[in-house]
Amino acid sequence: MSTNTLYRPAPRKGISWGHCLKDALIAGVIALVVLGPITNIVLKQYDFSFVPDRTPFVVNGMILAVIVTITRFGVAIFSQTSSGSNVLARFTRKDSLGAAVESSHAPTRTRTLAIFASSLMLSALLMLMSWKGWIPTGAASALVLMILFVVFAYGISLPKRRGQKNIWKLLVPLLFICGFLLPIALNHFSLLPKVWISNLTLALIYVLLGLGLNIVVGMAGLLDLGFVAFYAVGAYFLALGSEYLGIGFWTALLFAPIVAAIAGAILGFPVLRMHGDYLAIVTLGFGEIIRLVLTNWSEFTGGPNGASAPAPTFFGLEFSRRGSEGNPPFHEFFGLDYSGDYKSLFIYIVLFVVVAIALRFFNRLRYMPIGRSWEALREDDIACRSLGINHVTIKLAAFMIGAVAGGVAGVFFAAYQGFINPTSFNFFESVLILSIVVLGGMGSMLGVIIAALVLTLLPEFLRDLADYRVLMFGLLMIVMMIWRPHGLIRAKRPAFAGVGHD
Repeated sequence: MSTNTLYRPAPRKGISWGHCLKDALIAGVIALVVLGPITNIVLKQYDFSFVPDRTPFVVNGMILAVIVTITRFGVAIFSQTSSGSNVLARFTRKDSLGAAVESSHAPTRTRTLAIFASSLMLSALLMLMSWKGWIPTGAASALVLMILFVVFAYGISLPKRRGQKNIWKLLVPLLFICGFLLPIALNHFSLLPKVWISNLTLALIYVLLGLGLNIVVGMAGLLDLGFVAFYAVGAYFLALGSEYLGIGFWTALLFAPIVAAIAGAILGFPVLRMHGDYLAIVTLGFGEIIRLVLTNWSEFTGGPNGASAPAPTFFGLEFSRRGSEGNPPFHEFFGLDYSGDYKSLFIYIVLFVVVAIALRFFNRLRYMPIGRSWEALREDDIACRSLGINHVTIKLAAFMIGAVAGGVAGVFFAAYQGFINPTSFNFFESVLILSIVVLGGMGSMLGVIIAALVLTLLPEFLRDLADYRVLMFGLLMIVMMIWRPHGLIRAKRPAFAGVGHD
């Protein structure tokens, strides 16, 4: 069968206006029934009050129902035209080519120039908007840095084969240097305030968490709903280690991944024979056990009161206004005026370097035998074992390597916050991290990065709608599952052809 038959639209029979109107009214009534009680009925003590003119209009169920009705009517009409039939045929086609495989060739110079030109134009537009006062300057600078980071991640994810000319082998180090130095320059010229440095730090923390869970869920196909437990292990290792053992940030950064990997192995052993829903329930229980232990073991963890975490130091130099034990602080040692931005900027730069290393490491895992074993395990567990692959080792490796990323992210979160408590590691955090993986594209490293940046930075631009963030988040999930079921960027299998072959 030829490929063209997959796109053949249904023959046009004219527009059925009655069907369109009926379809639109049904959709509008359903939207009103679902959204109306949530947004237009307000509870005041023991009484309910009906508020038909609730503002803003985007959270008014009645107005949303009207918008849904009109939109559905237009979609129903469009779907009965020849152009609409072609669009629907493309969305409902079946992929007869199987799994997508990445190209073994480097991107062309034209494509590379197009990527850089579009990135520069978008960055220039953002800075122009900030200069005009349309958006805050810090927000524009943060978005520019995120554009730079996405291009850098794209360059790392590209295959770089020996014997092939690839300009990205030079561009990736240059982008890394720019990502290292540009935040310092923007902060120096007061274009990147502390609040946006903190937002960028939190975004990169979720990038690291998404990359770790992408190993477990995206590549190995193991549904993990308790990944936040490894996040908590890393954070509490720094906080409690500082309180009881006197360890600092750098020591925790070295040993927290090991402790988190051990926790991943402890979780991995009982679930070796579990799949699907059973695995999800057990991992969910593991995450809740960790949270409850942290909450109830007050004598050791501090319980609901939490624990304080030490700030990082730069070769023993503290970022406080005054140094301890007679040691000069960072700003006095370098002859600078004191600023609270130095600590936040230092954490962000160190985190950027760690995330860059993690990107390179996780990308190389895809081409190694263990990465191919994870993909085989994800596609068919029985077939994977029939090929002689030790599924015990493969599953444990997935849990442990994913937990390493969670532990490192926890250390940075504790240092960034300065204080942690169990409420920061609830079930919603696991759902958010899993949503990052699903929305970005299971197994797609670049998609996970984009999804993490969008889901963490977008709420900062929509603070006026903060009370409805969960509702908007749910609508985004529904839209993505309908129109992009494979995520923002569909994962591609690595090409393993020899040098000079496709």
